Amino acid sequence: VQLVESGGGAVQAGGSLRLVCTTSGGDFTLDALGWFRQFPGKEREFVAAIGWSGRTTRLADSVQGRFTISRDNSKKSVYLQMNSLKLEDTAVYYCAADGDHFRLPMEVSQYDYWGQGTSVTVSS
Repeated sequence: VQLVESGGGAVQAGGSLRLVCTTSGGDFTLDALGWFRQFPGKEREFVAAIGWSGRTTRLADSVQGRFTISRDNSKKSVYLQMNSLKLEDTAVYYCAADGDHFRLPMEVSQYDYWGQGTSVTVSS
């Protein structure tokens, strides 16, 4: 199983980025997909998750109204649209897949598969 993130980079505050995560080697059409981020020296934290059908999402309070998560099961991909980026959004962002069906967890420990991470740097 592989999860590969792309779309990270450097952007000025107020700008936008779209992260893409494509999965392979596994079938996650019935599983939640999520995005997490990690600041230097900190624990990985929840950003967003989307249920298997795409109809249910969860977002961290810190990104509500700015980030949107979506998925395309036909492309085995999940997306994170990040708008109105702030300096404090600077982190490494990780894509994750839940190995259990029909749930929508927000905890790191509930996700079984992880990407390698993509770096997002927001500058003033």
